[in-house]
Order: sequence, then structure tokens, then C-alpha cells
Amino acid sequence: MVTDSTPRRASDADLRALSHPLSWRILRLCLDSACTNQQLARRLGVSPATVLRRVRALADAGFLAAEPPRQGDHGAWERPYRATGRTWRLDLGHAGEPVLTAQVELATVDAHRAELLSGGPGAVRRTGRGVLRLSERSEAELNERLDALIDEFLARSEPGGRRLSYLWSLIEQPGAAD
Repeated sequence: MVTDSTPRRASDADLRALSHPLSWRILRLCLDSACTNQQLARRLGVSPATVLRRVRALADAGFLAAEPPRQGDHGAWERPYRATGRTWRLDLGHAGEPVLTAQVELATVDAHRAELLSGGPGAVRRTGRGVLRLSERSEAELNERLDALIDEFLARSEPGGRRLSYLWSLIEQPGAAD
């Protein structure tokens, strides 16, 4: 998978494809290895028809790429899909439909929550939550430095390393009292 570090503005089609937590979970599972619809359905515990609908939406939007068909365990032909990395640096903040943007943001949180719950005891490596008071300039610096740090660790891609999911969310609290 190749990720592009250039920010790209999300289209309404991108938002529709990513507006369900299942989309994010599918992308996560297809990140390291290509998965078929049946494999995804089994791992996610949902019906193949439900997965197929999300897979088609993600493929149509370019977030999943179909690999060549292969024969499965029982001789049937199946098509595996792999995540393309197009979600990395996807700018949701300037998309055309604010309701869809909010749905995508909530879908990422819901997908992360599902991973947290499915990991079992001891799966959480670290969690932090806090409040910062920053000027626009300092906020921009924080985002740039975090992006650079994540890029650095993404470039390492240690094949034998643990698969760790992370969620970074910075939310303005309008009208918050001092």
C-alpha cells in the first residue's frame, strides 16, 4: 500500500463511502493483506451481503483496489481487495456536505470503538484524553508535528511488529467556559 502525504479534499462520494463504521473496519482489515468478501464477513461477524455493499462503495470511491481473482479453499473463484491508502490525509474539514462529514467523523470513532471491544482484555496499549488551549498558529504546528511523527512511524512498517490502531481527534469546544 502506498500512502500519499499530500492532503486531498474529500468529495461527497468519498464521504458517502466512508460514512459507516463498517467501511473503516474493512479498510483496516484490508490494509496488510487482501481479503475477500467472505473473509471480511467472517472476521467482522456480519452478513456477506452487508459487507459486499460496503466493499463495492469503497472500491467505487478508490479506497479499495480489487486484486486478480483467485481460487478459494473450495475451488470457487473469489476476488480479494486491498486498501489503497487514499484515506490517509483525506481532508474532511472542507467537504461539501457537513452532515456527511459529521457521519464520517463519527464512523471513525465507532470503528475504533469496535476494534477496542473486539480486542479483549489487555488490547489497549495506551489511551489519553485532555484539553489544550492553543492559538490557530499553535494548533497548526501541533497538527503538522503529529502528521510528521505518524509519517515517520508509518515509514518504518516493521513486518513482525504489532498491529496498532490509533485515533487522533482534535475537537474545538465552542463557547466553553474558562
